[in-house]
Amino acid sequence: MVDHLRVKYTFKKRDVFYFSKRVPKDIRSYYTRDRIIICLKTKSDTSASRACKSLIQKLEDYWLSLRLTQFNIPAQHLIKSDKSFTSNAPTLSVALEKYFKMKGNGKDNVFFRTGARNIKTVINLLGDRPIDEYSTSDASILRDHLIDRGLTINTIKRMYSTIRSVINLIIREQGIDCSNAFSNTYMPDLDDSKQRQPIANEDIKTIQNECKKIDDEKRWLIALISDTGMRLSEVAGLLKDDLKVNESIPHVDIKPHPWRSLKTKSSIRKVPLVGASLWSARRIVESDNDSPFAFPLYTNDKKCNSNSASAAINKWLRNRLGEGNVIHGFRHSMRDRLRAVECPSDLIDQIGGWTRGSVGEGYGKGYSLVIKYKWIKKINIT
Repeated sequence: MVDHLRVKYTFKKRDVFYFSKRVPKDIRSYYTRDRIIICLKTKSDTSASRACKSLIQKLEDYWLSLRLTQFNIPAQHLIKSDKSFTSNAPTLSVALEKYFKMKGNGKDNVFFRTGARNIKTVINLLGDRPIDEYSTSDASILRDHLIDRGLTINTIKRMYSTIRSVINLIIREQGIDCSNAFSNTYMPDLDDSKQRQPIANEDIKTIQNECKKIDDEKRWLIALISDTGMRLSEVAGLLKDDLKVNESIPHVDIKPHPWRSLKTKSSIRKVPLVGASLWSARRIVESDNDSPFAFPLYTNDKKCNSNSASAAINKWLRNRLGEGNVIHGFRHSMRDRLRAVECPSDLIDQIGGWTRGSVGEGYGKGYSLVIKYKWIKKINIT
């Protein structure tokens, strides 16, 4: 039996409250039914009223966003039409194609996907113009649009880095006499990014002990990162042959592979294996899984799915160490651990594969594996 009550937008069925509201006609095309009915899972008038008000507010906010998407861009009549451009410079979409042809050799799908997505964002908002027809005010409009969409400043900065790179390359290659409108866009300090925190030494030891106890592929990956500070994608894309556990100085040989590129040239390096990382490397090499890959769960000869690894591992870490603790925290911790033993900063950069701080640091062959081992063994947690 259904009872209709005084609490607005509700009815009761077998003493339980249900929320009920018609979908407005102007946005009904977005729904499969004309009416929304949700069980509130309560028999209390007060609880039902509170839940009902919350649902109404959320629905009204969502419906407003749907209605706004149906509107034209404000002041669209002031935007230049592509037909009005007289410049001989290539359009942004053409610039992207040339950028991919010149810079895309050896790059993975992430490079192309990210570039295409970022340039598409510019074109959708500002139009596909010749690259010298964008102004600094256009760049500011794009920034404000991205902030309104809820993107963090760090994310916006990364997008602008791609946009600048595309335009700068074409300006240089074709000798176009113009400035890059996206070069010096002001980015406000909104303090909206969550700084990744290093993992405390005692927590590192706890995780390392648990990895040895569980002793499976995911835990090997975590342990390998814990005492090397490697990036997740670097580790996930390794071959077993990259783990030199029988050398006089056991180490991991980090180099690009067809299924996994590296972030920078500085990422190509050799890192000594100590502590939990050495244990992990030995377990990987000894494993009898008929695969040349160190982590076949995440990598094959076509791709390295480090995003999948990140999601699973970060969930496991958060359940043990709490929110804010992620796999990348080991990389932050490695830098702090090396600082604590007064390791030279340029050597820290070479161990971690960070971009060098000065031109002079790029001269010569860098530190030997022996010197790296001398310092990295000092950070081993006992």
